[in-house]
Amino acid sequence: MEAFVPSGHFHEFPPVMLDSLIAVFLVIATGWFLKVREIVSPAHWIGVERLTYQVLFPAVVIYTLAMANLGDLPVLAMGFSLVLAILSVAALLLLARPLLARAGIDGPAFTSIFQGSVRWNTFVALALASGLQGRTGATLMAIAVASMIPLLNVICVLVLARFANGKPMSTSATIRSILYNPFIWSSAVGLTLNQVQWAMPTAFIGYLDVLGRASLGIGLLVVGAGLDLKRLARPNLAHGVAVLLKLVAMPLAAWLFAGLFGVTGPALTMTIIAGAVPTATAAYFLARDLGGDAPLMAEITTLQTLLALATIPVAVLLLG
Repeated sequence: MEAFVPSGHFHEFPPVMLDSLIAVFLVIATGWFLKVREIVSPAHWIGVERLTYQVLFPAVVIYTLAMANLGDLPVLAMGFSLVLAILSVAALLLLARPLLARAGIDGPAFTSIFQGSVRWNTFVALALASGLQGRTGATLMAIAVASMIPLLNVICVLVLARFANGKPMSTSATIRSILYNPFIWSSAVGLTLNQVQWAMPTAFIGYLDVLGRASLGIGLLVVGAGLDLKRLARPNLAHGVAVLLKLVAMPLAAWLFAGLFGVTGPALTMTIIAGAVPTATAAYFLARDLGGDAPLMAEITTLQTLLALATIPVAVLLLG
């Protein structure tokens, strides 16, 4: 994915970071504009989102992991740092559940706070990683995908089943939702192909590359189309908790654990970005399907996405 390789060296990172971040948010804003002006109809956005989620993004994950030289990267250290950061924030929220309940936050609202605090927007993260560090950045962020997505799917479904008012998902349905998740199976395929990359036909590599190039721009447009500024209520305790935990506590936890595992350089930067990006737009659909507070989830997603324009560079400059 050489088209994303930045000019300059790593010591020029701050201006490159700002340029990449502005470019990402301009694409997101374009998606929002296309939706509100109805240049693309709501029905078509559903199809575009499904295409991105089930085809294009898996392609970029498979291509990136299959072609990477994983032996030169801190795969385990980066993965453990992110997993422990997620578990720390999740444990903090679960311990604080009685206090939040006394503050008037019911079960469905708690599940939206939980998703908003631990899930991450892979489209934004991968676009930033590719813009900042080219293929190396994309590979490092793909490692983050492989590390975080399985855990996040499990704990978010379990929390929704426990605290939401909807019908709990059965064990078999939970297992299927994890195995069929595009981020999970594409990571497994990519890691498998990495072992036989020498035998992969050039045409197949090119095929994955072309699809992968399409994923980032279209994925960011989908993120923008998912924003709903009209539903953004005056921020309250639920919004504040999700914003503080996701945009402040998560990158800080990722940085602390990365330091413990000796993660440095570009890998440290990518670890912080993976922790600092806003929550996933897909969290809304999970909240809607499993009885969570879907309107609150949409508000948290929108608020975090807008604030992340300021918080991501601060997190990276202070911690990276």
